[in-house]
Amino acid sequence: MSQHPACGSAVSSELSRSTKWRVLGGALSGSTIEWFEYFLYASAAALVFDKQFFPSEDPVVSLMLSYLSLSLTFFIRPFGGIVFSHLGDRIGRKRTLVITLWLMGLATMGIGFLPNYAAIGVWAPILLVTCRIIQGLAISGEWGGAILLAYEYAPIRRRGFFGSVPQIGVALGMLLATLAMAGLSLLPSESFNAWGWRVPFIASVLLVMVGLWLRSGLDETPAFRKTQEEGRTAKLPIVDVVKYHWRAVVVAIGAKVVETAPFYIFATFILSYATGVLDFARTSVLVSVSVAALLAVFTIPLAGTLADRIGRRTVFTVAAVAMAAFAFPYFLLLHAGVMWALLLACSIAVGVLWPAITATYGTITSDMFAPEVRYTGITLGQQIGAAAAGGTAPLVATFLLGEFDQSWVPIALYLVLCSAISLISVRGAHPATSGLSTAPVTDGSGRTDAPV
Repeated sequence: MSQHPACGSAVSSELSRSTKWRVLGGALSGSTIEWFEYFLYASAAALVFDKQFFPSEDPVVSLMLSYLSLSLTFFIRPFGGIVFSHLGDRIGRKRTLVITLWLMGLATMGIGFLPNYAAIGVWAPILLVTCRIIQGLAISGEWGGAILLAYEYAPIRRRGFFGSVPQIGVALGMLLATLAMAGLSLLPSESFNAWGWRVPFIASVLLVMVGLWLRSGLDETPAFRKTQEEGRTAKLPIVDVVKYHWRAVVVAIGAKVVETAPFYIFATFILSYATGVLDFARTSVLVSVSVAALLAVFTIPLAGTLADRIGRRTVFTVAAVAMAAFAFPYFLLLHAGVMWALLLACSIAVGVLWPAITATYGTITSDMFAPEVRYTGITLGQQIGAAAAGGTAPLVATFLLGEFDQSWVPIALYLVLCSAISLISVRGAHPATSGLSTAPVTDGSGRTDAPV
């Protein structure tokens, strides 16, 4: 692999207003649409798929099978990440993003039309998992492309903010998905189970069309164009990453743990836990998660802006420590059994602590890889981390709940462990030593905090 004296993205310190809004809008729109469709499945897995596609005599078994269909695809995502990140480093960020958006839209609409177990038997869960696998493949390529679209266009000292914008799509997608499910849950149970849950899956194709239109006017990023012009496009990016950047991949995997596992506890597991164990109304839980997601829409860019001032690793570290400290209070608030406590628990976890972690994760990992392998490097680390910690989190939490007589304490300890893993990992995050930019970046205290 060739080495270069500087790294980063070849972009001027200033962007025109129109270019800035095209870049941020393009990164945010596709990310929002992909995550909306992705979280629709997560919400449905907690609320309806256990009965529609995985019926059994034991409701706990049905719920765990439903969560298993959610988690299995996380193990597909690293393979999708390899494929799409290869395309992203070879043919460009923009083209790859268009492909992933089409795949996600078709798979999500397909879920809305699937017959249930009562209609076609075992083929129902098989087809559901097939659609879910396609969703997993699509999202595995979308994340890295959206992050790099923003990061590689960003003025050097605004990378924290620009890199946080695609992550707003996670919160917006979750907000739209939970609002859709909350609204439809007002239907009589028979109507919701029969057809109500299908409506947002089918209607999502309209959002895909909007996303494709918004991205149609964007060019490739300056960093990728420069890499092509200089003939430095990697023939096999995955080989270079594994051979020369495996330590950075390990750091990205470890840092991902606290960004993903607690999130799926707070946003997915809570739907079944609060309704099934604590007897909250389904609508109350969905509204609480929606309010928290709305708060995150504003706190994510604030965290990104703060990262530009004091350093992304500083923001990430403080938030990860706070996440561990809040694990026990979170469940104590839930067990108060009142709406205000449920709303407060969700708002702090999803609306304040998680945003500071997710806003900085993409930029921290992008810093660690040179442009010619950056798509592959960040995607590989992110997808393996998501597979190991994110997809399994609701399943682990459900298992712990059953094994320890409905006690939430082991789940809280699990959240603390996730924070500890990421805190140790992020200490090894160092800027790449090759690339394009010639200007150093500091974290506000004189310490280099990005590729230089």
